[in-house]
Amino acid sequence: MLKQLRNTALTVAALTAASLTAAPQRAEAQTYQIDCAILLCLSGGWPASVPCTRARAEFIRRITPWPVEPPLQIWRCPMGAAYTVDPNTLTSERIYEILFELEQRAPLQSFPVDEAGTPVTGIDGRLAGAPAPTFQAPPLTDGLEPQRAVVRLSGGDAAPLPEGFALQLVQDRADIDISGAEFNFVRSIRVFDARYVRQHESGRDGDCNRYATIYLGTYGTQGDFSWRRSSVGALPEAHVGTERYGDTCPSIFHRSVFVEWRDYEGNYGYEQVSY
Repeated sequence: MLKQLRNTALTVAALTAASLTAAPQRAEAQTYQIDCAILLCLSGGWPASVPCTRARAEFIRRITPWPVEPPLQIWRCPMGAAYTVDPNTLTSERIYEILFELEQRAPLQSFPVDEAGTPVTGIDGRLAGAPAPTFQAPPLTDGLEPQRAVVRLSGGDAAPLPEGFALQLVQDRADIDISGAEFNFVRSIRVFDARYVRQHESGRDGDCNRYATIYLGTYGTQGDFSWRRSSVGALPEAHVGTERYGDTCPSIFHRSVFVEWRDYEGNYGYEQVSY
């Protein structure tokens, strides 16, 4: 897997450098190339280069409120086979379209033909004003037999899949297996969203009131990102602004987002955005 990562890095690095040089830093940073750059530059400890400087800037921008986003969106970096499309088109029709485009990778599918036997284009199997087509198996090529559809949203005894379910499996995690130790640097990333930390005295007796709303964002085995509730005590030692929380009751009002990580060699890094 390490060899695969390095080979992927060589290919993506060239694409990243070219795309980042031409793209405006904020408007174009959401395309998948920036996440390939973040992945590679983070693993290498953010080496000094123009692409890595821009990648780090986007990495930090994503945790700058509001909203707080996953700083690395590895599902936007195609390391195997992935499709980046307009989010408004993430529907079952797009899934079918993808499957029919994979002529070089997927087994042959049955496809619609009109009454004259001519293939019908269009994802719904009709030309404008044409009657509903019949389905005919394509000619056998290289001994391949027609296969069942890869995605089936309805029909048969199985319950239909939720809208967009199959594509979601690809778009919230890496498109290759990254469970090996060489990708531990991805899982090392932790994002602490300290949305509200307050401590103050009140009342005639000087009662100490303490409030804290903190969320921790982490990456799963395949790079999937999730949030869960956390606490002031879980904040890393490098975090500043809540050191006296729980002491004799000094006045504290704090909000910040803190992200920490370790690169491929285990070197520690962090960034804090207070607001």
